[in-house]
Amino acid sequence: MSKFDDQSWDRDCYETGSTRPPKDHTGLVAILLVLVLAWLGYSTAVGNFGSDREDTRETTAPTLSAVAETEPRTAAYDSLTPETKAAAPDSLLSDYRMEIAASPASVPNVPQEGGLSLQEIYRQTIDSVVSITTQGNDGSATGTGVILSSDGYIVTNCHVVEDGLTFAVLLSDSRSFDAALVGMDRVSDLAVLKIEASGLQSAQFGDSSSLQVGDSVVAIGDPLGIRFRGTMTDGIVSAINRDVTVDGRTMTLIQTNAALNSGNSGGPLLNCYGQVVGINTMKISNSVSAATVEGLGFAIPSVTVREIVQQLISQGYVSGRPSLGFSCENVSSFYQLYYHLPAGVFVTELLEGSPAAEAGLRESDILLYFDGERIRSTDDLTSLLYVHEAGDLVEVVVYRKSGQVTLTICLEEATG
Repeated sequence: MSKFDDQSWDRDCYETGSTRPPKDHTGLVAILLVLVLAWLGYSTAVGNFGSDREDTRETTAPTLSAVAETEPRTAAYDSLTPETKAAAPDSLLSDYRMEIAASPASVPNVPQEGGLSLQEIYRQTIDSVVSITTQGNDGSATGTGVILSSDGYIVTNCHVVEDGLTFAVLLSDSRSFDAALVGMDRVSDLAVLKIEASGLQSAQFGDSSSLQVGDSVVAIGDPLGIRFRGTMTDGIVSAINRDVTVDGRTMTLIQTNAALNSGNSGGPLLNCYGQVVGINTMKISNSVSAATVEGLGFAIPSVTVREIVQQLISQGYVSGRPSLGFSCENVSSFYQLYYHLPAGVFVTELLEGSPAAEAGLRESDILLYFDGERIRSTDDLTSLLYVHEAGDLVEVVVYRKSGQVTLTICLEEATG
């Protein structure tokens, strides 16, 4: 007898699986196939009967709306099996047809009750908005401005003009004028230009202190330069009294989601009545958590603009602003490593006769401490400087070849 005789199959499994020979199920499969075919035939007959009844109800019922009319048919159709759907009568399919009605002509878009439409705001204010081109040693830059008076005073941002040698103003009617810088204030980021013209349309300024979150606003300006001058974008007041720190200066601003881009600086933020309630100054455009920031623009409130502009026009500067009396820049990482210098603020130019010079400060000194606080950049110095007023005494610690030196400086008044 073979080692694997008939008795050896009595074992149900062998190591990795069953070793029992398969049985013949041909008869069972045939029976099941017959039953399935019979069930399909019965389902088809019932489905057709049900659909005929549904269709009868639809034809005898009162007329309904398009949505109500198609719901029973759609439900009946979805209840069918895949096999019977192919043979379903057309009465089970939705007879809905989407129609496109003729659209009316453009209509006024009134953002708030009692306000102007967006079209009216633009028509009434565009002639008060100007394009500004600043030419400096490092090239040219563009920005936007707002006409303050019919005789040619124009407000814009300080950062639009501060590095310029010459300035050109382009009006909405395409007339161009050379402009003179009347005064600028880095703390508020405002400046005033003057062109020799008359009969200009001055902007109407509104009270920014009455703004509420959710108020409709629009911005007009030159995003990305003169090529797109006169662009208007709309939005709302997203926040009020928002403190934003830039280059060491903290400003209290209006936040808006109206689109602002490079070139909008100095342009108007307008309420729904066409009044200037702010001067656009910046947007947040960096990336946070790998997502580009959008809809975060900021404008200087009109109440701040009034206070600063009046002083700039009357005297060319804002009273009480403190000044150190010297120019400076950051000590770069390269110089820190190569020359073994400390992080701080490097004095590049010292004004002769300034309080800092009289206190013993020298060019090439590196400021390490200001009023007891460690400073590592010009932003640090600026933020500490502007909490003081002209006439305050501050103690500074500087680094020079001979070692660290402590000086006491009387802050003078900045005059431009």
